[in-house]
Parts: sequence; C-alpha cells; structure tokens
Amino acid sequence: MMKLRFWGVRGSIPCPGKHTKKYGGNGACMELRVEGRNEIIVIDAGSGIRELGNALVTNDLANGPLQIAMYLSHTHWDHIMGFPYFTPIYIPGTRLKVHGPVSYEDDPLRDVVGGQMKYRYFPINVGELASDIEYERLREESAIDLGDGLLLTTKFLNHPITALGYRFEYKGKIFCTCYDHEPYRNLFITDPDHPEYDEIMAMEGEEVAREQNQAIEDFFRGADLLVHDSQYTAAEYEDRINWGHSTFEHAIAAANRAGVKKLALYHHDPDRTDDQIDEMAKTYCEPGKYGDTEVFFATEGEEIIL
Repeated sequence: MMKLRFWGVRGSIPCPGKHTKKYGGNGACMELRVEGRNEIIVIDAGSGIRELGNALVTNDLANGPLQIAMYLSHTHWDHIMGFPYFTPIYIPGTRLKVHGPVSYEDDPLRDVVGGQMKYRYFPINVGELASDIEYERLREESAIDLGDGLLLTTKFLNHPITALGYRFEYKGKIFCTCYDHEPYRNLFITDPDHPEYDEIMAMEGEEVAREQNQAIEDFFRGADLLVHDSQYTAAEYEDRINWGHSTFEHAIAAANRAGVKKLALYHHDPDRTDDQIDEMAKTYCEPGKYGDTEVFFATEGEEIIL
C-alpha cells in the first residue's frame, strides 16, 4: 500500500486567503508513505512543507528519530522556499536525504537548496542545523531500487530549468508526478510563407516534439495516480508559452491516452479562486467523461490510498 497526502497544491507563490481556503493556498508539497517502510518520502518543499513538518514532530517523533527522503522536482523557489521552515531539520537525530536535479555543474544541490539559509536571507545558517542532511543529485534513470520492493524511475520534463518527474512503483501500484512541465512543441518555423521556412527542419522539429511527448506519456503509462501540472486553460496558455506549465486539456488528454486511472490536476494558478475551480470541475471532472480515467483537482489535506 502507498498513501499520498497533499500538503500544498499551488504553483508560483503561496496564496492564502478567503478565496483559496477550500483547495488550499500553500505551495507544492506531498507526503508519500509506503507500508512497512520507516522512511517518510517528501516530494517538494514549497510552503506546504511547514505544516507537514509540524505534523511529523507531533505524530511521528515519539516513535524515534525521523528518517526522511526528500525528492525535489526542481529548484525554482516556489518548490524549495519552505525548506528553512521544515521543523525536523532543527531536531537532533533527524536523518534527511535531499534528492533532486540541478541545472549547472558548478552549483551543487546543497548550495542551491541551502543557499537560502544565509544570514542575508534567514537568521539561521544551513551549517548550524542539528539534523544530519545529505544531498544527492539525480538525473534521468530507470528502476532505481530504493529497497523494500520500492522502485523509482525519474524522467526529465520540459521546464525552463532542469526538472524531474518521479514514478514510484510498489507491489503493482504506480504513483507518478509530472510537474512543472509543458508539452514539447516544434521550435522551428512552420509557416511555409515565412522567408526563413525550411521544410526539412520543420518536419524534423515536429517529429522530435512528437517523440518527446510520447516519451512523457510512456513514463506515466498505466499509473494508478498521476499528479500532473495543469496551471492554465488552453486559452490562458496562448499568452504563457515557454513558461513551463501545462493546460487542463493537455493533462487530461495525455493521461487518458496513457491509461492513467486517477489524475490529480495540480500546481493551481495562484490567482485561481475556489469558486473558479469549482466551476472548472464541472467541465473537467465530470464522472465517466474520460472513460476509465478519474479526474479531480488536488486539494490540500486530501489523502489517497493506493
């Protein structure tokens, strides 16, 4: 059994307030528990990680020192900004291993994540933390054996900096993440009337985009639960191309083609109100509309058992 809990579902910036109380205003953070495994898996360190840390101290610390594996999708600030407020890092005995991609060889993960904990930004330096913290840079890799029957596959996504999707497999159940991600598209000129149009390059660009999008779908094919970027509608996306995010329409179509059982629409735009999401749910989450794929908007505090 795997159990997932959403601690933050927003993208870009936390947006607490009366208009976001239902779905939540905290930045990206999820907790994954695997039966028989003492290690707690945390996916991303947006502002939602603060409440997760408090819950771990209240509910788990009495059972012994905390063992935590953190997997960062990427190191944009909205996905790491909660790290300094994660209470377990201040507790002696906590063992934390931070995994994630980095975009530049000269900037190790430790410096990118811990760099926010310098005196110019924060009153406690990362070197003063009482916990035992390790860092591991991840690249794209298949079937990493995490022990106890848990397998992890990582996949590069399409975002302005290096980002990874995660596929966890345990006893026949599959949980995947695919955010922050934008569908691949042809980068070459496709208008035959354009003076710089090159037919061969346009055709090759189209084929590369198709292959890359297919590779992403193959990555989450057959998932029991997929958490997918869906920050924009198709109309909104026209003014946000190359920002590194997907549309509801793309996420649903891709999940449906890949035979995903449950699709959690995730990384909600910070300007999206609860009322607006409720209205969108009538369109995008109608039961049975997508065959065997159940579509829903991720909600802070929600738990899903696989």
